[in-house]
Amino acid sequence: MSDIGDWFRSIPFITRYWFAGSIALPLLGKLGLINPQYFTLSAEAFIHKFQIWRPITATFYFPLLPGTGFLYMVNLYFLYQYSTRLETGAFDGRPADYMFMLLFNWICIVITGLLMDMQLLMIPLIMSVLYVWAQLNRDMIVSFWFGTRFKACYLPWVILGFNFIIGGVIINELIGNLVGHLYFFLMFKYPLDLGGRSFLHTPEFLYRLFPSRRGGVSGFGVPPPSMRRAADDQNRPAGGRHNWGQGFRLGDQ
Repeated sequence: MSDIGDWFRSIPFITRYWFAGSIALPLLGKLGLINPQYFTLSAEAFIHKFQIWRPITATFYFPLLPGTGFLYMVNLYFLYQYSTRLETGAFDGRPADYMFMLLFNWICIVITGLLMDMQLLMIPLIMSVLYVWAQLNRDMIVSFWFGTRFKACYLPWVILGFNFIIGGVIINELIGNLVGHLYFFLMFKYPLDLGGRSFLHTPEFLYRLFPSRRGGVSGFGVPPPSMRRAADDQNRPAGGRHNWGQGFRLGDQ
């Protein structure tokens, strides 16, 4: 048990509690301690009955049934794997920025869920995080089932296509990918590649709740190397060069 405890404590802070909640709520519903109907998202209950906890519980809950156990375990693995990689990689030392990314994606998914009458939000949020990781590490080679290998930027769409082939419902993956793309576009693509303004800023109260663990300026993670080079070229004084230090590459573990 000590090994399990040590492993659990080694999970990054935000991912650790997200992971724990995604285990606790399904178990509470499976054991019948709480009626699972109170965990799902319902526009009627949320808006007219003021059951304001439903968008939160719908993010952590997933029904554990004979036909859903494998899907649940796969997505739990995706949560642990890619949320950990983001929190300790591009957002290392910047928990407030990572929490803001999760909140932005979550709010977008909740609004979509209410409009589309979706009851469960776990998979869309996990897929949105996976999509952001895949774009920040787009040139990394990843392995998928049956030994297939391809660039990370294709991973979210490969997962969506695989679920479609085996007959699964792909609306959750699609919404997650689109929300992840929205965050990535507004945070990185539009300001850095297209020269537009930055629309997203982490609120100050999040910095107070989750202070940065590095000195210096805080920001929304670290953009991909190509975007960082473009930003450096714009900021470099004419006629000279400046040594910005070694830094690190996204995808290095």
